Amino acid sequence: MNTPWGTIAISDAHVHFFSRRFFEELAKQKSAPGKPVTADLITKTLGWELPPSNNADLAERWVIELDRREVSHAALIASVPGDEDSVGDAVQAFPDRIDGYFMINPLAPDAVERCRRAVNTLGLCGICLFPAMHQFSVRDKSLEPIYRIAATTPGTVVFVHMGVLSVGVRHKLQLPSKFDMSFSNPIELHTVALNYPQVRFVIPHFGAGYFREVLMLGDLVPNVYLDTSSSNSWVKYHTPSIDLSAIFRQAFDVYGAERLLFGSDSSFFPRGWNTEIFHAQSAALKELNISAEDARAVFGENLRKLLSKK
Repeated sequence: MNTPWGTIAISDAHVHFFSRRFFEELAKQKSAPGKPVTADLITKTLGWELPPSNNADLAERWVIELDRREVSHAALIASVPGDEDSVGDAVQAFPDRIDGYFMINPLAPDAVERCRRAVNTLGLCGICLFPAMHQFSVRDKSLEPIYRIAATTPGTVVFVHMGVLSVGVRHKLQLPSKFDMSFSNPIELHTVALNYPQVRFVIPHFGAGYFREVLMLGDLVPNVYLDTSSSNSWVKYHTPSIDLSAIFRQAFDVYGAERLLFGSDSSFFPRGWNTEIFHAQSAALKELNISAEDARAVFGENLRKLLSKK
């Protein structure tokens, strides 16, 4: 892609793979006795496209979109527990363009078995944890088998959503979001990251409101990375006020260029890849006068190195 630093191979570290099963799960939650709701009705309510039932076809839709936007590569996230096969199909269809992440609820009785299958059989490389959503501490002993899977599988990362968690699609559908923010502080990861130095932990959205804490964490442990995705609307909680350039400046000071991963937080069609996020982040980094080498690292090279099996 042509950027202010010349041509860069863009790798997006944060794209949601909203499969047909994802919308079917939302439909189940929206249904009431005697009033069933379908996935088709859900997408019509949202004004979004209903994805094809064949996951490889949805993957092709994304690859065509990435080509149109001149994006070289993307990490696609299965965005509901139990949907790891959807991104597994996508990776199998386009292994050179797509890496697969999956959401796991570690409190589920089959969590470790599912995680092992997703990584070892389906070839997925991102284990996604949402502590506030599923109400667990990342320090809980029950997560240790999951961390060991990541530690013993090269190119596997543990993605941990900390900070404010607001799922826009649930809000639009007026579905309850019974999240518990008491599990959302990035400092919870400190001892975990120390105990598992082989594991690369990725925190999205600059910590989503816990910016100070995520900077402290990154300063103390070298195996935590930041993903820059979304509009980062959490800045409204920051005192004093801060803009995107200032966020990047402080993140660079602590994490360096080598531990920042560009992400768009793209998710649905017909919008497709969220170019506005890319342009906003490019402008913020251009304001900081970062080098072309650092731009290449943040916008693509870091993710490719992180997910390398070698």
